[in-house]
Amino acid sequence: MISLYSKRFPTVMKYILSIFLFVAVFLLLSSPLHAKQKKDPDLKDIIITTSDSHLLLFATVQNCFTKEMVQGVRNGLPVTFNFHIELDKVRSAWFDSTLIETIITHTLTYDSIKEQYAVIFSEKKGQLVATRSLEQAKQLMAEVNGFPLIERKLLVPDAPYALKIKATLAETTLPLGMHYILPFTSLWDFETDWRTVEFHY
Repeated sequence: MISLYSKRFPTVMKYILSIFLFVAVFLLLSSPLHAKQKKDPDLKDIIITTSDSHLLLFATVQNCFTKEMVQGVRNGLPVTFNFHIELDKVRSAWFDSTLIETIITHTLTYDSIKEQYAVIFSEKKGQLVATRSLEQAKQLMAEVNGFPLIERKLLVPDAPYALKIKATLAETTLPLGMHYILPFTSLWDFETDWRTVEFHY
């Protein structure tokens, strides 16, 4: 009797352990925290409008920051977002004609002495905006705010056009020794899908 029980006991324990692991994984995957973490970065609120002289672009990338990225910035590691932008003139009988193909960057840094964040905008000739608010810094990083795409005089009235845009996190080279402090920076990488907006000027 003792011998039979001892043979079956490991099998029973394996079964119980399997059930426990299944329940644990199920609870983890269904938890609000995991659902929040599963959200992929995405481009929203893409608006094309005009000024007196230019076609202007507005857009926002959502779900683009993680706690690890914020920790990296506060430890002295700059974070750069790339916005890839392409404007095409749509031609039904031939290949589309690319009018604009460019990348604009937003770079976030942190000054631990002043205890403030700084965001640098390439599309504004390196203009810097400083703030003590992390939320404001994240918002500045995530928004393309009135980028002049092209002069209006170069567009054909009533012609079809297509704007394509995506956002990526620029690859960062860690300073010497920083990889010991931030070993998981490779997990920060993100790249949104291309978003296309078709319109007539």
